[in-house]
Amino acid sequence: MKILKGNMKLSITGIALNGVLGAGLLMMAGCKGLPTRSELAAREDLQTVRQRYRPEVGERQLPRLDTNSTLADLLVFGMLNQPRVEAAYYDYAEAVERITLERSLPDPRLTLELDIQDIVRTVMPGLMSEVPWVKKMRIRADVVSAESQARYYVFESAVLQTAYAIKRAYYQLHFLEERLRIHRETLLLLGEFEQAARSQTEAGRATLQDVLRAQIEQERLRTEIENVEDSRKPLLAQLKAALGLKADQQDPPLPAKLESTPLEASADRMLAIAMERNPRLRQMEAEVRMAESGIKLARQSRLPDFNAGIEADFKAAPVMWRPSIGVTLPIWRDKIAAEIAAAQARKSAAQARLSAEQIQLAVEVAEKSFTCREAARNLELLRSVLLPKARQALEIARAAYSTGRTDFINLLDAQRSLLEFQLAEVDAMTRRELALAELSLLTAGIQPAGAPVLGVPANPASPKQIQQK
Repeated sequence: MKILKGNMKLSITGIALNGVLGAGLLMMAGCKGLPTRSELAAREDLQTVRQRYRPEVGERQLPRLDTNSTLADLLVFGMLNQPRVEAAYYDYAEAVERITLERSLPDPRLTLELDIQDIVRTVMPGLMSEVPWVKKMRIRADVVSAESQARYYVFESAVLQTAYAIKRAYYQLHFLEERLRIHRETLLLLGEFEQAARSQTEAGRATLQDVLRAQIEQERLRTEIENVEDSRKPLLAQLKAALGLKADQQDPPLPAKLESTPLEASADRMLAIAMERNPRLRQMEAEVRMAESGIKLARQSRLPDFNAGIEADFKAAPVMWRPSIGVTLPIWRDKIAAEIAAAQARKSAAQARLSAEQIQLAVEVAEKSFTCREAARNLELLRSVLLPKARQALEIARAAYSTGRTDFINLLDAQRSLLEFQLAEVDAMTRRELALAELSLLTAGIQPAGAPVLGVPANPASPKQIQQK
């Protein structure tokens, strides 16, 4: 009977406690912490990027790709549709959200203590919470804020790498068509040579050997045309991959007009731009700041943390309150010293990586600038000297063969020299465009118009506007 009475009292008391604790939970449900300045800045940047990259969850405002599309349309499509860019974006967003977790107080704990013999003698609900130093939470937020900045620059790098992959496939496909045009024109020319050789053979001024040589050259060139045409498939696959299109999706149309990368800055100026904008450097600088905040946080481990709480005995009359407080004792000095030393080592490593990247960046600027200058000189030589003279030499050899003043070997040599110089011109243009694209995008970190990053207009510019910049 006493046990039943105790159970009844416990049930009644539990109902009362549920009401009290429920009210407490409702009060705490609306609690919010105070964001740090670094968190506010990080969230503002994330909101700007989100409006440009994902205005709404899952929404992609992609440009339509058709025969009238431009290179700028391809770039915007790829930057917004590439899964690697999307993964980098959500890694960045996750890091920003973790700032709130690090600067927030731990969740309080509701407790309930009962003294039971034959009946419930005491009922003591309570509320306990850990209370770390406010400065520790602020520094933890700064560490993750710096990490979120590093993640943002990883996102920027992914955007730039996507833009470069698109440009690389775009230029290679365009100049592939130029190579095919040259090969087909040469094939027609060799057909004319065969007819000339037959005429010379019929007139008794040449042998069948000239006809066979012309046919051999034609067959060799037909095979080369087939190989070049077949190489279009992997280049289209590369373009589709850069655009974020799957293998079963339709091949994108290639813009008919070639749009060059306008870049006329000197090597010194490009190096200055790269030191200012290159996202790899910005990422490593953020990692140095993260390590510096880590040192500050490690030094805070010398300070104790607290926990506090209060319990109330609702069975007592009047109600008895029982506050409690606890404190951690950071007595392990070797552990604290090791934590600080590890943080300092992380900073030194981050600084060394930054210095190494700056040195490597200077090398890359020098190499890509040389490639651009070399290609420009080769193009000038080919267009102003070699190609005109090769065409003139071919016309002279062709006229001389028709009158029997030279043999077919000299005619083929003149044709081969012209073909070699024509293909060398295409190769020089390809190398120049790829070097310019890599120098401006990956090395200097110049974002293309319409890139969903900070500091770039939200709407893509037209090709004319890009050139004006």
